[in-house]
Amino acid sequence: MKKNKLKIENCKLKIGDFRRGMTYVELIVVLSIFATMTSIVLFNYDVFQAKVDIKNLASDIALKVVEAQKASLFGESPSPFRVTAPTWKPSYGMYFTTEGTDSSDGIPFNKKLIYFADLNQDGDFDNNLTCAGNDTDECLDKVTITQGGNFISNITVIGEGEGPCLEITSLSVVFKRPNSSANIKTNQLDCTAISSAEITVSSPGTNPTSAIIKIYPSGRIQID
Repeated sequence: MKKNKLKIENCKLKIGDFRRGMTYVELIVVLSIFATMTSIVLFNYDVFQAKVDIKNLASDIALKVVEAQKASLFGESPSPFRVTAPTWKPSYGMYFTTEGTDSSDGIPFNKKLIYFADLNQDGDFDNNLTCAGNDTDECLDKVTITQGGNFISNITVIGEGEGPCLEITSLSVVFKRPNSSANIKTNQLDCTAISSAEITVSSPGTNPTSAIIKIYPSGRIQID
């Protein structure tokens, strides 16, 4: 009986010791582990969110290009007063530039997209960037990139069999009825033939993430 009683008392002592909880050192170690795990998760979430935002922006730009393509194929008219030539065929496009600042709001043009009607059918955006909406103004819509400080970081034209041409600062992509093909034009062209145009959108910061919208003369649009 005495031996059994001693064992029970020893057991009670051990349980009592366990119920005293963690020491300060153990608590600090556990909190440090949780803090490290939380910081890693938050950092990875920011990177993940930046990638999602850039992919969404690239998709939005690609959809705007497709909108121009559909408007030309469907034969839409920008408005009766803007179309002066009776032989005008529906021609719509997108204009991109990485230079200059919009005087109307002070926002750089590398954060804007210009949707326009090619009124004189020369395959290029001819008017100024104020988009005044007058009879001769080709600009139909000026879209501002607002999310996360993202912007158009680079525009490149790829030469057929030549690789990248010199980096350019402006680009027009025009679709003219009845064709679904894209007329890719820039005043800074340094290629004998164009195989594609690439518009790169990027996030700000020291570790930016990017996505590329590729537009082919055939009218195909791809996001990388």
